Amino acid sequence: MAGSNFIDYVKIHCKSGHGGAGSAHFYRGRGIPKGGPDGGDGGRGGHVILRGNKQMWTLLHLKYRKHVLGNDGKNGNKGDRHGADGDDVYLDVPLGTIAKDAETGEVLFEITEDGEQQILMRGGRGGMGNSHFKSSTNQTPLHAQPGEEHQEGWTILELKVLADVGLVGHPNAGKSTLLSVLSAAKPEIADYPFTTLVPNLGMVEYREYKSFVVADIPGIIEGAAEGKGLGHRFLRHIERNSILLFMVPADAQDHAREYKILEDELVKYNPELLDKQRVLAISKSDMLDAELEAAILAELPKDIEVIFISALSNTNITQLKDLLWRQITAN
Repeated sequence: MAGSNFIDYVKIHCKSGHGGAGSAHFYRGRGIPKGGPDGGDGGRGGHVILRGNKQMWTLLHLKYRKHVLGNDGKNGNKGDRHGADGDDVYLDVPLGTIAKDAETGEVLFEITEDGEQQILMRGGRGGMGNSHFKSSTNQTPLHAQPGEEHQEGWTILELKVLADVGLVGHPNAGKSTLLSVLSAAKPEIADYPFTTLVPNLGMVEYREYKSFVVADIPGIIEGAAEGKGLGHRFLRHIERNSILLFMVPADAQDHAREYKILEDELVKYNPELLDKQRVLAISKSDMLDAELEAAILAELPKDIEVIFISALSNTNITQLKDLLWRQITAN
């Protein structure tokens, strides 16, 4: 992952602003040597806020920003003047970013919409000035509240890629090659496992100016749900895809077993993943004739739609787009 601009996990320490103190002031003026209380309230401390930004696709900008500090509120002043609120600190993040408490692992919230704002660390409230404490029995209150304490702690930010279609397959199943044919994306492609180390996104142009987004998820290996390979770092991104396009290469020794391994890893990680729409593509099928296709089809499960494709010869690529579009619009 070194050298990559795609960062999908960061741990940051955030501290909001302290609330300003209320003022314990009494009015003094010409001819009024002992006026009443006129202490103003303190200002609110600045929040630390996450804000969704659809133009962003990585958490790279936060990788080296380990400490985020909010601004303190100003103290109240005489004349019932309110102290200025501390400026809020905004952290723009890609859509699909999840905030977790680093100690407990509790999910705090998820950013899913452009411009959506969620307070990560709430600034302390400003203290009330002494003018609030005047009463019939206490005409000269000496008391004013201090500002409320700030909040601070470590937070984990995780990004789950947002896409209509997620490509699911073992390393070297041809996912990157297919993405480069379907879209204008230019993922690294080579004839060895784990060429793809981060998710790649591609915009697929469809008929009548329609389009959809495909994510090339790094290859899944047996045991990924237990953390083998890059484990959860791969599987996390699949949760945000509407449709899962499973890919098994035509030259696999046992097509049904390869598909079953992929399916099992998803179930172990999150059983709800198999509630998603699924399509199975047999890639690299330019090497097959009709008889071999029929033999492979006979061994595959009957509860999933199967299509034979080849990104190199462009076999059934248009038909695949049609199939995916039907699934997307059926959701």
